[in-house]
Amino acid sequence: MTGTTAGRTDTATHRLPAWRAPAATRSNAVPAGAWWLWALGLATAASRTTNPLLLGLLVGVAGYVVAARRTDAPWARSYGMFIRIGLFVIAVRLLFSVFLGSPIPGTHTLFTLPEVPLPDWAKGVRIGGRVTAEQMLFALYDGAKLAALLICVGAANSLANPARLLKSLPGALYEAGVAVVVAMTFAPNMVADVLRLRTARRLRGRPTGGVRAVLQIGLPVLEGALERSVAVAASMDARGYGRTARVPAAVRHTTNVLTLGGLLGVCAGTYGLLAAEGAGYGVPLLVAGLLAAMAGLRLGGARSVRTRYRPDRWGVRAWLIAGSGAAVATAMIWAGNADPAALHPGVVPLTAPVLPLWPAAAVLLGLLPAVVAPVPPSPTGFQEQV
Repeated sequence: MTGTTAGRTDTATHRLPAWRAPAATRSNAVPAGAWWLWALGLATAASRTTNPLLLGLLVGVAGYVVAARRTDAPWARSYGMFIRIGLFVIAVRLLFSVFLGSPIPGTHTLFTLPEVPLPDWAKGVRIGGRVTAEQMLFALYDGAKLAALLICVGAANSLANPARLLKSLPGALYEAGVAVVVAMTFAPNMVADVLRLRTARRLRGRPTGGVRAVLQIGLPVLEGALERSVAVAASMDARGYGRTARVPAAVRHTTNVLTLGGLLGVCAGTYGLLAAEGAGYGVPLLVAGLLAAMAGLRLGGARSVRTRYRPDRWGVRAWLIAGSGAAVATAMIWAGNADPAALHPGVVPLTAPVLPLWPAAAVLLGLLPAVVAPVPPSPTGFQEQV
């Protein structure tokens, strides 16, 4: 009786509530496209504001989701690199403002640099001169905007499996998708090889810094990258990669026109949505471009004879993840039209930025993937189970 009661108690303890996210498996993994749509939604929201409080909130939301749902795969370690790139972008933007000046007027002078005299035809360009607090604050806001956009895109690169993203691409983009996936996975794998070789040298008592150590580590890394490329090429050749069906010339030309024109329409429509001046023509161009691109991709898929093994399924969780990013972008665009001053704090005169409540609450919708996405297995939990 006691054993039965204990068994029931143990089962009830390990039984998860229905509202909690399940453990991640191969069958319930989130499609890579959902992660990219979520991240692009956050990036779109970041491009609509220069408020440092909202930008910091967007970066915090992306970082929390990455910390809660990323795996131990090589590409998942690239998020820290994107953060460093964002900080580098801010530093470069500030340096450009110091040495090349800024059109922002200011009265609070920080310091004055020697100004280089320029000819008359270079009017409007200045090298050196007076540096004000207003122009530095404007450069900081502008650099933080670009840094937040890069970090949001880096979140998708850390959460989405590049191989699963390749499987989700249409047949017409499969060749280009392979090149993109190889480019996305080459750098993380190379970083992993460098870390592995540096650890091995440290355990053997050899130096890991200096030019000599870099040269000794670089050759094995390049050899490993070459061997990996040859192995990938051999496996693709063994699976019949590159075989295409015969398509009439008229269909092929129509496919190229629809795909290229549709992608150009998507780019122009996206620019219209991101720019305040093009909000009127952005939506029609985006819709027309999407329809033309989808028609072209549909026709282009006829020339591909490849089959899909275990295609990704878009379930409720995937739609919630993609929809949360779209909701954040939509709310930020609406807030920019309703109250642009809250999303773009002024620098003349110097004023402290204020956190707008409704846009901040909309940004918090981006935390939804940390709740609904399947929980990846942790190395500690796996060792305990073994």
